[in-house]
Amino acid sequence: MTSSDEDKVTGRLHGEQFEPEKTDSLLERLIYMILIAVMISLAQTVLGVMTIVQFVVMLVNNKQPNERLAEFGTDLGIWIAKAARYQTAASNVKPWPWTELD
Repeated sequence: MTSSDEDKVTGRLHGEQFEPEKTDSLLERLIYMILIAVMISLAQTVLGVMTIVQFVVMLVNNKQPNERLAEFGTDLGIWIAKAARYQTAASNVKPWPWTELD
């Protein structure tokens, strides 16, 4: 990753996030946490499949990765990080689909 790409990822992960004005009740937060936990599990499955596909692509393509798969992997990683921040109460900002996927 180039320095510019690293700056974009850092900005997307740690950039300005607008905390909601009204916080969820504990019951609402529990429901969101359960839904996000299921989504994280699905994301891990997608990541595993992508890893295998990318490896096969690199085998066939003379060690050159598929750039679109690599970019999707970056986006997925950022989403997982934001979801983990909500799950651990480090942030009150819910990840996509409740907020924009930036």
